[in-house]
Amino acid sequence: MSINLNNDTQVELQGVRQQVLANTQVLQNLIPPTVSYTTEGNVLVIGPEDLARLAAARLANMGKVAILANEAITSQDEDHLEKVMTSAEDVESFYNKLVEIKGFLGQFQVKVDSGSETDTAVIDLSLVAIRKAHFDLILDLSQSPCVNLEMLPPGYFYVGQDTAKLDDAINQLPDLIGQFDKPRYVKVNSELCAHTRNGIDGCNRCLNFCPADAIQSIDKMIEIDPYLCHGAGSCTNACPTGAISYDLPTPQALHSYLHKLVTRYSEKAQVAPVILFHDEANGAALITNELPGSVIPVALEEITVASMDHWMSSLAWGACQVLVLNTAATAPTLTQMLEGDLKLANDILDEMGQPQRISLIDESTIGDLSALLEASSSWPVIVPGEFAATTKRSTLYAAIDHLNEQAASVESCLSQSNLPYGKVSVNKDSCTLCLSCVSTCPTQALTDGGDKPALNFVEQDCVQCGLCEKACPENAISLTSQMNFDKAERQACKTLKEEEPFECIRCGTPFATKSMVQRMQDVIGGHSAFSANTERLKMCSDCRVKDMFEDILQDPEKQLR
Repeated sequence: MSINLNNDTQVELQGVRQQVLANTQVLQNLIPPTVSYTTEGNVLVIGPEDLARLAAARLANMGKVAILANEAITSQDEDHLEKVMTSAEDVESFYNKLVEIKGFLGQFQVKVDSGSETDTAVIDLSLVAIRKAHFDLILDLSQSPCVNLEMLPPGYFYVGQDTAKLDDAINQLPDLIGQFDKPRYVKVNSELCAHTRNGIDGCNRCLNFCPADAIQSIDKMIEIDPYLCHGAGSCTNACPTGAISYDLPTPQALHSYLHKLVTRYSEKAQVAPVILFHDEANGAALITNELPGSVIPVALEEITVASMDHWMSSLAWGACQVLVLNTAATAPTLTQMLEGDLKLANDILDEMGQPQRISLIDESTIGDLSALLEASSSWPVIVPGEFAATTKRSTLYAAIDHLNEQAASVESCLSQSNLPYGKVSVNKDSCTLCLSCVSTCPTQALTDGGDKPALNFVEQDCVQCGLCEKACPENAISLTSQMNFDKAERQACKTLKEEEPFECIRCGTPFATKSMVQRMQDVIGGHSAFSANTERLKMCSDCRVKDMFEDILQDPEKQLR
């Protein structure tokens, strides 16, 4: 690809891009799952009483309105105060201390203290103020938002003391009376989730990156509140197993769309395209017809909906470069995630000898991409990969392996902390093959040996959740966080430990391993139940019971003694 294209060539490439985009669609669910909000337009206005009262006076077309005065009035000007006194005279003001706001459009629960020195109870303000179980909408004029989230709940308008924002919110509020549907952006497959197993805590990646606080661990299971979810996609991006997946579009649908865009454009234009991910709101407004013809924009609900597997797959299928357009409206948590993933992706490309083909750009860069495109014009051409997208991890590894084959074909390991990729090591002297680790592994990276006592491991399936390490009663397991570029080694089923089975000394049935029997003798051999006959520890459970009863029959008073 070259940026030194004349105007006619640019126009031709822009025409190819337009044709490819017009003929390529993301396959969507025709009846997507949704959630519904129902509101009557009951509003709570929070802030200095003077500003709150003036704002409440402009809400005559709403339902019931109440004021929670949480800050001192902003001006002592007589004209201002006189205007305040004659505004919203039928709206009651409350001066209780705010304790908590929870909920969303149509279901806001506002807790305040009772206001009594002797009564420390917390009350629902809506029950007192408007005789309703909840407020439908909140208009917040406080100096700082009363809800401290990067992505505020639907129906919560924080305007501070910005008159333009206040005007915009008051214009929007009447449109939020009635019933509204919103997509369920993500879904959770608990069977794949590595958050917990057998009461042991494991992966918490999704909990650390939700800017809307829509994800919680409830009864040791990850649950996502679809009413609070904004569809940012950070949880699906962070999830190492694919247990949390985006639904609009699905990961497979987005992969299929990217594959078609890249291959169709390459075939028609004979030029390797650049994929530009942007969000449908703020980023879309920056995309113009002046965009260079080789750059294909891909709109997403939020830019974090596309993760590293989408970036790498686009490159492996023939894209020259991947750009991610970030804007000032992107939540800081999402930007932090993007920067971390971007660094890892480019470290992976560096390790295999590929150029750093993935870049995060902003509003100041999108107007002139010439420097970025010029830098990439001399990069080696990628022979398109022929792999199909399957699961999140398999697709990522397929893309990385193809890109590696196109470069240095390295077989090294990129070691970094806190990666959801890596290996498990076992101290063979400590391990008794109790297989507690196998029962907790959510991805079956660890498996047993079937008929033979053994512990097997496949590195490609390991998400480094730590469940096996915590489950091991002998502390025999350790984890190494790394990206292994040796495809054969990474995909191989390795035996971490194996033993010959220990056979029952009475009936000959294999029932444990030699190390486990030895461990039992060391730990409980001195217990009174076994002190008279430690040989029982070498028996299977059936024979152990038989031996005990035979002993009692021979000497009935032995148990009493």
